[in-house]
Amino acid sequence: MVIATACFALNDAITKFVSSEINFGQVMLVRSVFAMMLIGGLALRNRAMRPFRTVLQVPIVLRVICEVGGAITFLAAITHLPLANTYSIFQALPLAVTLGAVVAFNEHVGWRRWLAIAAGFVGVLIIVRPGLAGFNQYSLLVLASVVLCAIRDLATKGISKDVPSLFVTLLTTISVGTAGACLLEPLGGWSPMSGQTFALLVVAGVLLPIGYNCIIMALRVGDISAVAPFRYTALVWAIVIGYLVFAEVPDAMMLIGAFVIVGSGMYALYRERIRDENRPAATASSLPPDGM
Repeated sequence: MVIATACFALNDAITKFVSSEINFGQVMLVRSVFAMMLIGGLALRNRAMRPFRTVLQVPIVLRVICEVGGAITFLAAITHLPLANTYSIFQALPLAVTLGAVVAFNEHVGWRRWLAIAAGFVGVLIIVRPGLAGFNQYSLLVLASVVLCAIRDLATKGISKDVPSLFVTLLTTISVGTAGACLLEPLGGWSPMSGQTFALLVVAGVLLPIGYNCIIMALRVGDISAVAPFRYTALVWAIVIGYLVFAEVPDAMMLIGAFVIVGSGMYALYRERIRDENRPAATASSLPPDGM
């Protein structure tokens, strides 16, 4: 999960950097082409390809749909919001996943973790600042992305263990690239790319499959409510990259909200550790890691 968040933070920084030259639909398309070449080769080498009927599994279809929707809403927001602000709001995702796991998998959540979830969403409100003063409508796109990605992560847990992570990664990349192609014309059409932009998108195309595969493996092998909080490392990357590359300095309200969100998430993780210590050890997963 830590490796995945680093890859996605760098990927999003590249998207934001090149957005002044090309639209995010073109970004989705170009980087997905390079990612598909890499993932397809790895999938063939590792014998991870599966017949078409495998795609028709409900968890896979739901994951792909939510991944596409989450990518579109997030990229649309990140081109207009500071990187650190966008990532701070997005840090509500682990809390949303924990909340969803209660409904989807009947995972037990005690009153302390319920308070942590509530505190985390208060932190989101501090950053978003609803009302006429300080509110940015693009924050709603980030919140929509949080909801879609929470459903995506819960669906990932339900994918059959017979389906390799690389195959799911390939399906996801193809779907995101196809969505980018569909958005290309509505967003202004194809724009010529400079050599620098092209090189950066090649790098993004390499980072993307690494991040996808790492996050899929983490969510399928680990307990969702224990693994998800490690997404918070992305906030550190976003603040550092935002400052060094875009000269973005987080304001006090953003930092306070981020502190509340991360603090509540880490407390939820702490409570999860205590719960694990007080129950019998879980049976080890039979899913072999098919890493990059």
